[in-house]
Amino acid sequence: MMDRITIRVDEQLKQRLEAEAQRKGVKPSAIVRQVLQEHIERQDPDHSAYDLAKRLGIIGCIKDSPSDLSTKPAHMEGFGRD
Repeated sequence: MMDRITIRVDEQLKQRLEAEAQRKGVKPSAIVRQVLQEHIERQDPDHSAYDLAKRLGIIGCIKDSPSDLSTKPAHMEGFGRD
């Protein structure tokens, strides 16, 4: 069950929200819920660096690397030295 809340927005924001909802084929309330959820999650100090990297889509972004790159100390030899 979802609770209902009421917010007030100016006419221009209302029109932009409705246009975005129509473009995406969803109700305006779905967009408001998504944006509010994302905002609250960004404010949550309990997220780890892993959670942030996952949200940003940078987990697993190195191609053709060893599968044990993050767990095998031998792969870190000389790291940071140049």
